[in-house]
Amino acid sequence: MGIGDFIRGQFIDIVEWVDTSRDTIAYKFDRHQNEIKNGARLVVREGQVAVFENEGRVADVFLPGTYELTTANLPILSDLKGWKYGFESPFKAEVFFFNTRQFTDFKWGTQNPVMMRDPEFGPIRLRAFGTYALRVSDPAALLRQLIGSNPTFSTGDIGEYLRQNVVSRLAPALATSGVAALDLAAHQTTIADQLATALTSELAELGVEIVTFVIENISFPPEVEEALDKRTSMGVVGNLNAYTQYEAATALGDAANNPGGGDSLLTAGVGMGVGSALGQQMANQMGQSAQHGGGAATPPPLPGALAIFASIDGAQAGPFDAAELTERVSAGEITAETLVWQQGMAEWTPAGQVPAVAALLEQTPPPLPAQS
Repeated sequence: MGIGDFIRGQFIDIVEWVDTSRDTIAYKFDRHQNEIKNGARLVVREGQVAVFENEGRVADVFLPGTYELTTANLPILSDLKGWKYGFESPFKAEVFFFNTRQFTDFKWGTQNPVMMRDPEFGPIRLRAFGTYALRVSDPAALLRQLIGSNPTFSTGDIGEYLRQNVVSRLAPALATSGVAALDLAAHQTTIADQLATALTSELAELGVEIVTFVIENISFPPEVEEALDKRTSMGVVGNLNAYTQYEAATALGDAANNPGGGDSLLTAGVGMGVGSALGQQMANQMGQSAQHGGGAATPPPLPGALAIFASIDGAQAGPFDAAELTERVSAGEITAETLVWQQGMAEWTPAGQVPAVAALLEQTPPPLPAQS
């Protein structure tokens, strides 16, 4: 082999890129300081685009296929080089290969809560996370805007920038959706599509697009979720008075079966008053049949109704039904230490130890502090 054949052998005659990674968006073809031979073969595989760059200027773009690199296939580069009558000698040009497949491993999430105004809860903080897929839509624009002369460009080079764009768009999307916070889960797909459209429009100048956008979860702060759980539990319970009486009767039975221990005795003591009241109510109902002809008898209270007497300012007041009792509690006239009594109780007992009243104390917020 002569010296001419050796020199010609240093010139590249096949330009191609076999991607063995899963995260490379763009790759600069490594020439090892060799020039590309006139008539060399360019191989662009499916899912790829090849871009030729000359002296910092984007020249020719090749879609998938096999090409012979001549002046006919390199019209822009030939014009830039000034080859008026074709070229026979090797030439130098930077060749970038781009992956045009979808990159589906992008994740996003709100590092800080997003604020929105909800018609039911008022101002509320939300967190969200999900995934999205990215695709190169304009390789030349991506080369000019982000890649430059970097030999490789991967998903890690653009991931944080995209996450910040997603989060900045999330708050306006939630605020303008017109969807209540409790209904966001049912509208996640619609909101995600709106975000994908907005992000694609914003990223168009960079040469990329958001193909799919997924919101996996939108969540409330823990304290809001706890309040919602309590609200749901109250809805399931229904009649709170009946539920309280049932729980008290159950506790009394448990205390009777296990009388040992201070806690059990305390529970039994609290439950005795409730049990006595329940027993009296049952006795009144069972004794109605014996009161038909013996003069005017006092009818028992309506089922579920309260008739509570309270010691207010050292004087006996009442009886109060549930609505009146709630007003007295809200006004601060009846507290957990206030002595109360109802038919069937052996003695006056602190309100906090009477389940029917204690339930109202738990539901009623404390009075507002005095205004200065």
